[in-house]
This record gives sequence, C-alpha cells and structure tokens, in this order.
Amino acid sequence: MAPPSGIPGIGLRPIERSDRPAWFDYLRLPEVHEHTSWNVQQPEDLDPLFDTYESVSPTSPRRLAIVDLESGRLAGTIGFHTISDLNRTAEIAYDLAPPYWGRRLATQLCRRVTDWSFETYGFVRVQATVLVGNERSARVLQNSGFAHEGLLRAFRMVRGRPGDFNVYSRLATDPAL
Repeated sequence: MAPPSGIPGIGLRPIERSDRPAWFDYLRLPEVHEHTSWNVQQPEDLDPLFDTYESVSPTSPRRLAIVDLESGRLAGTIGFHTISDLNRTAEIAYDLAPPYWGRRLATQLCRRVTDWSFETYGFVRVQATVLVGNERSARVLQNSGFAHEGLLRAFRMVRGRPGDFNVYSRLATDPAL
C-alpha cells in the first residue's frame, strides 16, 4: 500500500525487485552517493534490502518506488528503516535520480509520506539522519517540518570510515504544515 503522491505525473508504489537495475543505475553515480552512506558496487548488493522489504514483520523496513508516470521510469525511492514497533518510531530515507533533482519532489514526498506514516502506522516520531555536508538533504528535511536535534558523531560507516550525521525529527503532534 502506498499513499497518493499528490504530485502530478509522479506516483508511489511498493518497490519491486524489477526496480533493482534502475535503482542501482543512479545510486552508483558519484553525485548521488557522495553525501550518503550508500556503498553499492553491483546491482546484487541491493538484494538483501529487497529481502527485508518483502518481510511481513512489523519492524521490517518499508520502501516505496517514486515513479515517473509518463515514462514509467523509477525516479527515486522513499521509505522507513530502523522501525521500532514498541516505541512507534522509524527513520525515513529517500533518494532521487539526478534528472528529478531541483523540482522539490523530495520535500513534497517527504512531507506526504511522513504524514501518511503517522496515520497508517501510528508512528509518534519519524527521524532522519543526514551525513554532514549533505546540505540538499538537510534542506529537504527542514522544508518538510523536521527539527534539527543535533550531531551524531561517528554514527555510521561511510564506505569504510566513520561518518558524522545530523539528526532531524518530526513528531505526530507537531503542527501540520
């Protein structure tokens, strides 16, 4: 199940294994992965993710495909990982292929999918972590109503090295945008 995107020409649907080649094609681009913790070397590196997306566990990651409805192309993905059923929290993550940058798609979809998660999954908190230096992603979150909470030093490995990440959050009780 996926919410309507609310954006003309853009659709959301569950990600499918058939999306793997298109997803890999843009994730491997330096301009896409340079400010993230992505480290995919070949399409098969995405297979373990698909295994988790197909699980029915309430704490399994959930990922949606962002689809260009005119061309049918995968424009990006958005979804949740690090889900806690007990605490009703999750971490949102998103990526877009470069041809879709600069259109405010990530901001609009981040806002819509976060709102949808509060209603559909009953999350009380959605957080996001952004590698220091990824100003575009930080702006997406700020423009989506997420509050900056602080710096997580050496939080995740980034291609073999510890990376510092800023953490942002939105609460179900925060004012609607």
